[in-house]
Amino acid sequence: MSDATHIYYPPHLAMVNVTIIWALIILFIIQPDIAHEGAVAGAQLFLHALLPYLLPYIILTQWLLKMPSNRLQKNRWAKYIKAYVLGSFGGFPVGAVTVSEMKKSGELSSRESSLLLAACHAPGPMFIIGFVGNELFGSVADGWKLLLAIHVANIAFFLLSLIFLQSTPQSSLPQTVSHNPKTSPLLSSIKDSSSVILLVATTVIFFSSLGNVLSHVVSAIFPVDMDITKTLLLAIFEMTSGVQAATEHFSGTIIYPILIAAILSINGLSIHMQVMTLAKGAGISLLPYIVGRAWNIALVPLLFFWIY
Repeated sequence: MSDATHIYYPPHLAMVNVTIIWALIILFIIQPDIAHEGAVAGAQLFLHALLPYLLPYIILTQWLLKMPSNRLQKNRWAKYIKAYVLGSFGGFPVGAVTVSEMKKSGELSSRESSLLLAACHAPGPMFIIGFVGNELFGSVADGWKLLLAIHVANIAFFLLSLIFLQSTPQSSLPQTVSHNPKTSPLLSSIKDSSSVILLVATTVIFFSSLGNVLSHVVSAIFPVDMDITKTLLLAIFEMTSGVQAATEHFSGTIIYPILIAAILSINGLSIHMQVMTLAKGAGISLLPYIVGRAWNIALVPLLFFWIY
């Protein structure tokens, strides 16, 4: 285990960060009921909309990736397809979990993992078809259409990424890190999955509470509509809470389906924090991931509007 990395902040940036943190602490103290309401909503969303879909898939994915295999001799296309299928169909942040694990085990180089981190990033089919399509849109077919738009955008980015990956020399792959043979792959996958689930739960609850507090503050200071403010801020901070707020305030309107597609494309700081934590732990660059998110925000709503 390596020592913790200390990040240097310039004095003025450190002062800004400290000021923001204290301002948020004061807001949470002044408005404990609103902060509690947001935290409860985030916890309920995690338990009912995320955990049942996410946990089984993360455990199975981790278990598969930890099975002994001759990783360095696999066909490169097979590895890319494996990363995309396992990562893109498991829901956030399974893509980051999959790519990080493949990077640590030696299946992917640094450049490959950074590009695949951006491409292997999508909400799970069960979440889109079951929750968004069936429960929110009232149509399984519309859920399939949204899922298609997301994966068309992702696959297009994936194919563009492969153009760059073809120039990556095979010798740049790191040495394979062998797992402890005395440790069961299943037990190891359950242990690692628990830390991922804890990360997801922490970010979802925190950013839901933060978005709820800030939406009330902004609406109190500025003459803006509370419904629009709450939907916008929750979409920025926590995707699932943003989807719920959009459903409460805009369901039945003509912009509602496209608004949901846009919120799902933005992902929210909660998901981005999850991915950043996992990627940094595996030493993966985040620049392609940032480019990929801008690509999806621009393309997915347009594709869904065209298909819808």
